[in-house]
Amino acid sequence: MIREAEARDLLARIARDFHPAALASSLQAEDMVLTDLVCRARLPVEIFVLDTGRLHGDTLALVERVEARYGIQVRVWRPQPEAVREFVMRFGRDAFYRSVDLRNQCCALRKVEPLGRALAGKRAWITGLRRGQSAGRGETAVEQWDEAHGLMKFNPLADWREDEVWSYLRAYQVPTHPLYEQGYRSIGCAPCTRPVVEGEDARAGRWWWEREGSSECGIHFSPDGKIVRERAKAGSTA
Repeated sequence: MIREAEARDLLARIARDFHPAALASSLQAEDMVLTDLVCRARLPVEIFVLDTGRLHGDTLALVERVEARYGIQVRVWRPQPEAVREFVMRFGRDAFYRSVDLRNQCCALRKVEPLGRALAGKRAWITGLRRGQSAGRGETAVEQWDEAHGLMKFNPLADWREDEVWSYLRAYQVPTHPLYEQGYRSIGCAPCTRPVVEGEDARAGRWWWEREGSSECGIHFSPDGKIVRERAKAGSTA
């Protein structure tokens, strides 16, 4: 498979030229492909997960399955407890249902802030973003300069189709999230994720109650609050 070889070669280049690098895994299908590629090649790439405190139990259980399957330790980053307590006391545990602003605040303290700590000291991070996941990700670059964090960001599966992701997972018998069997196509925090119906894009099950917004949590935003979409030239760091 040409795409598999290209992704494998890119990951090897990242590990060689951008050490230390890390894979930010949400334990979704795309991230499991990348985890398998990294681990089978024994690349020196850290794999980490953001435990928001509101994940599905099956998501946390998959961390243990990954560690057992590949003989690695997945690093888990959590939000600052005092920040979570303050938000809950001020707005309520499920305040994110009330407005886009409150949802963004919740995502900021549970995901964006821990991500910043996870990427501190890294030269590059790797994600499972694909152009086909939603219209907002349609111009995702394979590699780009991440101005928000001051390092390179790589999306090795940017041009993969969803069926190619699942073909890979089946071919190598990679562990996957059980919620996919219940109609989920994008899996995040439990109260913010639902299955999708035929005709909806993969991200339609995220924050579905919102009439506005971008179906994004903020970790892939540029400093001006917009998703970075420019296709960076290969090797560019500016």
